[in-house]
Amino acid sequence: MSDLLAIAGARIFDGWDWHDNAALLVEMGHVAAIVAMDAVPTGAKIVMLDGGMVVPGFIDLQVNGGGGVLFNNAPTLESIRTICAAHAQFGTTALLPTLITDTPAINDAAIAAGIAAAEAQVPGFIGLHLEGPHLSLARKGTHDPALIRPMDETDLQRLQAAASALPNLLCTIAAETVGPDQIRALVAAGAVVSIGHSDADFRTANLAFDAGASIATHLFNAMSQLGNREPGIVGAVLGRETVSAGLIADGIHVHAATIAAALRAKQGKAKIFLVTDAMSQTGTDLTSFELNGRTITRAHGALRLADGTLAGADLDMIDAVNFMIDVVGLAPDEAFRMASLYPAEALGIDSTYGHLRSSALASFVHLDESCSVKETWIAGEKVWR
Repeated sequence: MSDLLAIAGARIFDGWDWHDNAALLVEMGHVAAIVAMDAVPTGAKIVMLDGGMVVPGFIDLQVNGGGGVLFNNAPTLESIRTICAAHAQFGTTALLPTLITDTPAINDAAIAAGIAAAEAQVPGFIGLHLEGPHLSLARKGTHDPALIRPMDETDLQRLQAAASALPNLLCTIAAETVGPDQIRALVAAGAVVSIGHSDADFRTANLAFDAGASIATHLFNAMSQLGNREPGIVGAVLGRETVSAGLIADGIHVHAATIAAALRAKQGKAKIFLVTDAMSQTGTDLTSFELNGRTITRAHGALRLADGTLAGADLDMIDAVNFMIDVVGLAPDEAFRMASLYPAEALGIDSTYGHLRSSALASFVHLDESCSVKETWIAGEKVWR
């Protein structure tokens, strides 16, 4: 019996173009082709959808938690399973569980959990994001200042080993505390380096990008801003053709008009992409939770410490996509790319992720006409309805 599936009954967006009256052919978990309905091979099992859209699965490179689990509080294989499953209901088919600044022991446990998740082939898991602890105290945000520290040789070796053992490793560091030689060593080991929680000036930021850093973590938040005489990290990112940037599109972290201006200003092939920066509340009715002994409260669409500091985001990926469409005014196909193709390109996995052209992993989302998630598929398997 053939395992060829033909997903039909909805408009299909392959990451670049729309296809009407067509079927998405899926074989062995990958996209075989998109063909006209009258060209579906005999023997294929037809899965008929009830209208709406099929779009590439969303990719989230910054996910601190979900399903009631915060990765820092429980850096285990089971936590990764829970986080991935929680985000699937919102269209996310690939993500990086994210560990924010913590102790070396917690970092080691997170890396071990990531290696175990890769071996177990947890659906949706594609690697880890280690956000800190080598950050700037001046731009610490919710990161515990007592745990922020410079990168020493042991730290560097830990990250180099993790980069070789994990499918993907994204490291957020501050450009003024981690030097160009350390960045080059991380990149040479296979890590993707992002500048974030950094107060570096324009020159220092560009030295980091020259050394191989290729992403900025949550653009505009926890970084030096664009000024009239000092462009800061924001100015460096917008002007660099090879630097991508994550963006928290909730209308709280960054104003919609600022987002629109940044999209117009961003130069080159590297793009701005969407991240949720979600915490443990995603997929639950939690109103508060703990991080490093501090209480984070969920209210009015935001997560905050007692002093009002934003602590991650009360955001899921489909809401971020809809914010870009409904509030920022972006065309739907570009909003979908910001949630799928562009993060895949930023992480360097776009040969098989972020689109639905031949040989790509068959991870996709079925949306209704109002852009709500109806089904989520990962590698040709339905994981949520």
